[in-house]
Amino acid sequence: MNAIGASVPRLEDDRLLRGLGRFHDEIVRPGQLWLRVVRSPVAHARIRGIDTAAAAAHPGTVAVLTAADLAGMPPVPVRQPAPGIDFTPYLQSALADGHVRYVGDPVAAVLSEDPYLAEDAAELVALDLEELPVSLDARTGADLHPESWRGAGATVGTVDFAYGDVDAAFAAAAHTVTTDLRVGRHSGTPLETRGLVADWDARARRMTVWGATKVPYVNRRITAQMLGLAEHQIHMLETDAGGSFGIRGEFYPEDLLVPLLALRTGRPVKWTEDRTEHLVAANHAREQEHRIELAFDAEHRLLGLRGEAWMDTGAYVRTHGAVVAVLTSAMMSGPYRIPACRSRVHVVTTNKTPVGTYRAPGRFQHNFVREHAMDLAADRLGVDPVELRRINLLHGGELPQQRPLHIFGAPMLLDGKDHLDHFDKSRELFGYEAWREEARQARTQGRLVGAGCAVILEKAGLGHDSAVVDIGATGAIRVAMGGANVGQGVETVMAQIVAEEFDVPTGSVAVVLSDTDILADGSGTFASRTTVVGGTAVKLAAEQVLAKARRVAAVLLGAEPEQLVVHAGCLAVDGEPERRIALGQVAAACYTPQFVRTGEEPGLIGRGTYAAGAMTYPYGAHYAQAEVDPGTGAVRLLRYAVSYEIGRAVNPALVHAQILGGTVQGIGGTLLEDFRYDERGLPLATTLDEYRWPRAGDLPDIQVEIFEDAPAPGNPLGVRGAGEGGTAGVGAAVANAVRDALGLTGTVGALPLHPDRVMALIRATDEEEEAI
Repeated sequence: MNAIGASVPRLEDDRLLRGLGRFHDEIVRPGQLWLRVVRSPVAHARIRGIDTAAAAAHPGTVAVLTAADLAGMPPVPVRQPAPGIDFTPYLQSALADGHVRYVGDPVAAVLSEDPYLAEDAAELVALDLEELPVSLDARTGADLHPESWRGAGATVGTVDFAYGDVDAAFAAAAHTVTTDLRVGRHSGTPLETRGLVADWDARARRMTVWGATKVPYVNRRITAQMLGLAEHQIHMLETDAGGSFGIRGEFYPEDLLVPLLALRTGRPVKWTEDRTEHLVAANHAREQEHRIELAFDAEHRLLGLRGEAWMDTGAYVRTHGAVVAVLTSAMMSGPYRIPACRSRVHVVTTNKTPVGTYRAPGRFQHNFVREHAMDLAADRLGVDPVELRRINLLHGGELPQQRPLHIFGAPMLLDGKDHLDHFDKSRELFGYEAWREEARQARTQGRLVGAGCAVILEKAGLGHDSAVVDIGATGAIRVAMGGANVGQGVETVMAQIVAEEFDVPTGSVAVVLSDTDILADGSGTFASRTTVVGGTAVKLAAEQVLAKARRVAAVLLGAEPEQLVVHAGCLAVDGEPERRIALGQVAAACYTPQFVRTGEEPGLIGRGTYAAGAMTYPYGAHYAQAEVDPGTGAVRLLRYAVSYEIGRAVNPALVHAQILGGTVQGIGGTLLEDFRYDERGLPLATTLDEYRWPRAGDLPDIQVEIFEDAPAPGNPLGVRGAGEGGTAGVGAAVANAVRDALGLTGTVGALPLHPDRVMALIRATDEEEEAI
């Protein structure tokens, strides 16, 4: 049976739809204590004192911690170092010491017998804070040297990627276009907020932790190092997760406080954040200011690109380090033929919530900037924006192409088939020219309707992962791998890969994720890498199982190993189907003296590790048709479509769902979601009334088309990552549609396109026309 390529139902859905899921807040341990974090109410201040006496005396309080109780504890490290940048002065401690640097900065931890008592006690902690001036703009604040950043400047460092002679390209250009653009601050806000449960077994001297999604193996290493434990003393167990999108499962201050307090008290400790905490304390994302310059020759061919950006990293550098800046800078040229490119990103601290990775980090920003600048350039050059892209997109004769860059130490090898052909096919498939004509006709009738498109280059599959596949004597098949299930259907996909190898139903494969007692190492789920890297490790482990099974079965069947074929969970002699043996029977034989070898693991088990030498580069196109209400400035999407080259889809329905869900999140960040602050640095979005998600009524019918024209050559499955392509191009496509609808001669200026911002654009356009 062909398991790969089939849209089989998700294995996860059976338990989730029947209410049998297990989320971290459902973990209840005997004698459990509850943690409540006391957070700074101001954006920047010197801590003159913290009075915990009343909180400590409150009924049910077991412990109250401040920074003084964590003396000698190092700050939370980054998991992705960046060459040439010293993050040390900007790392966050579990509890603020000396200064608070954003609203939400943890200053104390209260541990109580009951969650409500913990909240009451936390309100009794009295803070004596001397407020200091705040820095809220990365571009204007880049040269500030606030005393609170441990004597360091506000600029953490600069990420710079370049190839070709950029200055010469601009000197030779027939046309240049320059513009400034800004991307606002928004982030993932999953239905389930963060949380953790830790239980210390003093007799076994082992810690069990539930709720560490995304990178549990990384978090185990950090926890072990900070608590002075051996890694084998910490057992991470996966729970279900109500969404992640990159921001859940990073190592936050609370990820240290929970196990630390469990260790110190000898009792289980549980923490679940509320929605307001999540909106001010979990990683924010996106906020960047850009200046982009494009150089063209007389035939409208791109000669060069220069970009400079200021990334607001918030009050601290969290575990992602400079990943967002790297991906913003290194991939700025996208899927275009650009002989020379230089892109520089300054990472700057401000007195806002720290930022991290969020679905399509860096790419949402640079796609908006580059693709919106391309539409502006098309107007300035007097050429159709579709045609300008067609002139400059890489075609099949130029691919694969290695750009003279290295991203995270790996060469940037564009391994696609034909970006131009993909763009042409998708435009025809969606009828985009008809969308544009409809918009033109609507404008003749006085309606503000426009159409816009954007092309994207994605990345996926860097790093390594491990897997174990075993078959028991009963024939039961199990796979363990290092990914995490955050709603994307990874259990189903891994089961399909194994089912393909053994020719069994997908539902007969049991999948275990991120159990650190079963699998020694894994890289987790992030960066659209789970199927590419983890799936390949699973395939390699399954192949090992089959290799051993063939050797043993050949003896049992009196045949040669190469004569045996897999059929319906059995090995049979090719051409003699009656000579067969079930894989479970082979597994049972593997425990007998005849087949136990010195140095070989007994049983029928395979272990696979896959290390990707380079990333794979998926690609796609986004299309939007939008109408602007001239009286309110509200933007309504009439149509939206995404095409995406997946290489090979293990489960097409899940790929479709990933792209669809990502597109909805992109729409939210383009039109609605925005973390704003007042002049004192106080957040203005602390509930979902102020931070507005897209509702069903805000969304059009979104078309998604998956292409499998270019299997990835770098991995044996031929797969490319699917998690972020739906988000990456939305800001660009919608901004271009709004620009078209309003007939702007300039740009939209910034995202998100709130009604007030759009009304300002309408007024500016009216004033221009009156001046003419």
